[in-house]
Amino acid sequence: MKRSTIAKTFTIAAITALALCIAPTAKADDKGCSTATLKGAFVFTSTGFIVAPAQVAGPLGEVGLQTFDGKGNTNATATISVNGNIIQLTLTGTYTVNPDCTGTFTFQVSPIGITSHLYFVIDQGGNGFQALVTDQGIIETRIGRRQFPVGDLRN
Repeated sequence: MKRSTIAKTFTIAAITALALCIAPTAKADDKGCSTATLKGAFVFTSTGFIVAPAQVAGPLGEVGLQTFDGKGNTNATATISVNGNIIQLTLTGTYTVNPDCTGTFTFQVSPIGITSHLYFVIDQGGNGFQALVTDQGIIETRIGRRQFPVGDLRN
């Protein structure tokens, strides 16, 4: 009888340990984000500072409209002020989304001819995102919100 009690206790402990190991993974996957989570038009603002190269160093602010196709492609038009100089931009690129609702953007920025990389987190159930430029020499954050609510005919 003592042996069966020990066996039961061991079995319960093993099952509990297994469940505790699996639980965090299941919780992250439960969010269920994918490239389809970002679909439609989002307005965004960016603020920050360029620290290098020295010839363009200074504060920046940006406003734009970014569109996601739900399949990993994105484009945007924006107006940016860098150290008081106004530039009209066109951005084309791709994005990836992880099940935990984090992801990355990669843009080709015209007319200045650079590639920009951002890390982002989807928020408000897919109605917004918050991002950070991950390129050296740039400190920039971006906040995007869906332009029209889900279900709006313009969406």
